[in-house]
Amino acid sequence: MIGFFVFLGIVVLLAVIVIGLYNSLVTLRNRFKNAFSQIDVQLKRRYDLIPNLVETAKGYMKHERETLDAVIRARNSAMSASNTAAQSPGDPSAMKDLTSAEGVLTGAIGRIFALSESYPDLKANQNMLALQEELTSTENRISFARQAFNDAVTSYNIGREKFPNSIIANMFNFTPAALLESTESAEERKAPKVSF
Repeated sequence: MIGFFVFLGIVVLLAVIVIGLYNSLVTLRNRFKNAFSQIDVQLKRRYDLIPNLVETAKGYMKHERETLDAVIRARNSAMSASNTAAQSPGDPSAMKDLTSAEGVLTGAIGRIFALSESYPDLKANQNMLALQEELTSTENRISFARQAFNDAVTSYNIGREKFPNSIIANMFNFTPAALLESTESAEERKAPKVSF
């Protein structure tokens, strides 16, 4: 009889441990999914600002139609990649596609800003200045949201790789999550040289 109660106690203890480990992995996974939804909110804000930017620039940059069209195509591609990533945050393929699409979009927006320097009236336009400020603010928010997402993904990946969590993670198909890398190139990350 005592042996039965000892065995029952061990089974209950193991069940409690498995349930606790499973719940901690679920919590970590939901945290990184929530963190991605914060990125998604900021990306949607960015995507909503871009048509206004293009419309404002269109009146001044009549000869730059190709650049303006490239921005819209890049925006649409980035929106599509963002929607795919939102369905499965942390999926390596989705994160890679989103990073790539965002890099193309960032480059296209940069070209509009660079070209706007050649158009003094556009450069001084209040709508253009306000949109540039909004985009800059949004880019900062995206950076902070990306950092929070990557922190949450790192916590999740560490949690799923620890022993005995790794056993539970493999049993219940808790797959590794991918970080959302920066869209900056290695050249853009280099500190500018200053010489006097």
